[in-house]
Parts: sequence; structure tokens; C-alpha cells
Amino acid sequence: MEKLPLKFRILLHFHSFASSISRRSNVTVNRFFMSFFDPKFSPSSKPRNGVSTYDVVFDPSHNLWFRLFLPSSSSADKNVTDLPVVVYYHGGGFVFFSANSMAYDDFCRRLARELRVAVVSVNYRLSPEHRCPIPYEDGFDALKFLDGMDLDDGGFPVKFDVSRCFLAGDSAGGNLTHHVAVRAGGYNFKKLKIKG
Repeated sequence: MEKLPLKFRILLHFHSFASSISRRSNVTVNRFFMSFFDPKFSPSSKPRNGVSTYDVVFDPSHNLWFRLFLPSSSSADKNVTDLPVVVYYHGGGFVFFSANSMAYDDFCRRLARELRVAVVSVNYRLSPEHRCPIPYEDGFDALKFLDGMDLDDGGFPVKFDVSRCFLAGDSAGGNLTHHVAVRAGGYNFKKLKIKG
């Protein structure tokens, strides 16, 4: 993959700066202050930059959801079967950001478009209100939901294949990815198969 675009690199540096100054001296977080530096994007079933997005609730009792990124199909895709799935866990030190944060929306959109994959960006509960292992449980629950999801009746314009599933994340999301993968290794999924 080529070098990240300048706009995205500037945005990441800006977010890093904003998150460092939003920490209080007693090591708590001023999430209200941080919200000024974390613009949110709404889902759009109409393709934007070649990718449609849908928010899917997988646990209404805990307000857990993921953003599904699906690349637009084109005439070049006629021989393509169902898309592989990348389950992505966002970073933010377990206290910041979400699946609909501008930086992660941009990144996952680009991932879906350039790799021709369905991206599931999981929105997990944040600390300090929800301490570990809750984010790990949320991440694993997203996999269980995908495993039980009726993919033929999802109403999505592109089909995806959970038997070709990859886990990814950055920063805290990388930590979450590791713990979810370890737990998934001992779980007997019906359809979902983690390939990497």
C-alpha cells in the first residue's frame, strides 16, 4: 500500500496533539474538550468515494454497533464472489474516538475501496466508564453477531463472506484485536473463520 495521503497524516498528528492536551493532570480525560477535535461522519448508503456505509446495531441493550463499509460494485467486479471481511477496532487509548470519527471513517473507507473488502468498524464501549475487559467483550460480541447474521437478508448491495475474516486495529484497537483473536481461537463459530 502506498504512503498515506498528506491530509490523513495531518489529521492523525492533529488528533494525537488534541488527545495529549485533553488529559488532565490527575490522569483523567476531558472527553468534552476532545469532542471538539473529533468530528463525526454519518453513514451513507449512497456511495461516497466509491464506498457505501451502514450502521448496524449488534447489541441494543448496550448501544453497541458497527459501521459497515462496502465498496461499490463495478463492471470489473463481475467475476468477484462475496467480499472478504476486515473487522477493524479503532484506536484512542480505550477512551477516545469511535467508529464514526472522521479519521476512522476515512481510513476504513479507503481500506474498503482499495482492498475490495467489506470493513466492519466496531464501536466498543470506552473507559473510564467501561473498564477492561468490557471493550474486549464488545469486540468479541461483534464477531459472534457477524457469525449469526443472515447475510442473504441484510439488505446490503454487496455480499460479504465471513468465512474469510481478518482482524485489524491500531493502538488500543491493536490491543483489542489481539485479545479478541486469542478468545476467538478457542470459540466454535458456525460460519465465521478468522484467516488473519
